[in-house]
Amino acid sequence: MPPDAPSRPPLPRPLLPLWAAVIAAAVGGLALTTAFPALAWWPMVFVAIPLTLISLIGRRVWGAVLVGLVFGLAFFLVNVSFTARYLGPVPWIALATLEALLTAVTAVPIALAYRWLPRVRTGAWARLVALPAIVAALWVLREQLLGTWPYGGFPWGRVGISQADSPLASVASWVGVAGLSFFVVMVCASAVEWARMRRYRDLRTALPVAVVAILLFALPQFPTTDAGTMRVGAVQGNGPAGYFDERGRNDVLNAQLQATAPLFGEDLDVLLWPEGGVDSDPTANASTAATLDALAGRLDAPLVVAAVTQRGDEYFNSSLLWEQDAENPVDVYDKRHPVPFGEYVPDRWLYRLFAPDLIDLVQRQYTQGGSRPFFDVDGVGVGLAICFDVIYDDVIWDGAQDGAEIYMFQTNNADFRGTDENLQQLAFARMRAVETGRSVVNISTVGTSQIIAPDGSEIAGIPADTAGHMLEDVPLRTGLTPAVTFGGAIQLLLVWGGVIALVCLGVLGRLRPGNAKTPAP
Repeated sequence: MPPDAPSRPPLPRPLLPLWAAVIAAAVGGLALTTAFPALAWWPMVFVAIPLTLISLIGRRVWGAVLVGLVFGLAFFLVNVSFTARYLGPVPWIALATLEALLTAVTAVPIALAYRWLPRVRTGAWARLVALPAIVAALWVLREQLLGTWPYGGFPWGRVGISQADSPLASVASWVGVAGLSFFVVMVCASAVEWARMRRYRDLRTALPVAVVAILLFALPQFPTTDAGTMRVGAVQGNGPAGYFDERGRNDVLNAQLQATAPLFGEDLDVLLWPEGGVDSDPTANASTAATLDALAGRLDAPLVVAAVTQRGDEYFNSSLLWEQDAENPVDVYDKRHPVPFGEYVPDRWLYRLFAPDLIDLVQRQYTQGGSRPFFDVDGVGVGLAICFDVIYDDVIWDGAQDGAEIYMFQTNNADFRGTDENLQQLAFARMRAVETGRSVVNISTVGTSQIIAPDGSEIAGIPADTAGHMLEDVPLRTGLTPAVTFGGAIQLLLVWGGVIALVCLGVLGRLRPGNAKTPAP
């Protein structure tokens, strides 16, 4: 190369030796778990994410894989420990390890962004704006991958959901949960770069961090339009609804009926029962159907109940709209996202080779529903989600786009008694209220149940492991938030924007003249 030819900037060296990076990643993963319920220390994301990013800066591919794996194990082994409650360590370790492996793979693009951007741009604004934006988009790529693959994914532990108790939650009404994750990671990545540059006297260098931080903390919730109220009764029977609970025929149904009795004589517009609140199929069992008919007549109000239904050889986890003096059920919504290895076993022949006793516990194969998550209840649009449906964006957005003025979430947390699974799922429900600008009635067989206002605050609640009811005039809302209208496009923009930007950095870096010195591993 001629002596006067421009040389390629050297690749950044790791900020930490590999052993220290592994420790930082482990601490980052553990710190991130504290941002989620039950602790819900939401500011800990601003500790966990910088630690994780610092451990990746300057890393080569296999170093990034190791760091990402350690971070993923530290986070998921704690965050999903509730899966070991009844089935022991095998499902817990298998799920946490799978999520950690995917996290390890997706740590590589983030490390490459830190290595490749200095080849193309070395200016302050590239480091303070472009690099943090790419890193944040690649973090969202990780969350989206885990939330869609394999078998429909498991979108648990998203950074945006950790902010249900924070003043940042309102941002989700504009850009959705994925957008909130993006901005939280971006402000952390920008702060890391600002600290690395050490140009503290030049206040202009603090502007990117300050602007994003102000946006996060000051942006108000997108307003939706008041549409009156709906008087909702919701009942938590605290019956023996767990997989391993000892119970007789219709014990759960009877527990729900007993907890509903105080509502007799009350004025209400609808009665909501949880997932699994009816433990026989009312579409096939005449006695159960007659019981629901009598209940609707006694209350003089429609019912939204849930049961396992059978059509032909297929089983569905179904939400049923049941009305007085009608050909019931009036409407049916079948759970769109049945839980792999909980409600059905994909590739049963394969997994049975490794854990036949556990696999054989799941005898029914629930079929994925195809109906829209929406009921018209006496002229009021009701959006629906059954248990883990609530963690999938598409179910929530479809309900709002179909005309939901209120959401009713039905769940059964009985298999996770004594864990914080119910509180983590409740955080999803609260974020969905903020994201859509709608009230949410979240009812469980065993708790925790809440009526949630459109701003995410609690209107009423029933603690876990307690039979009881809620009866409230719940606000109705119309109008779509930007998160509902553009949420899918925002996710595509972030995911593919991050991927395309990374590819461009790699190509442009290769095209620049000169050779970079290779840093130590």
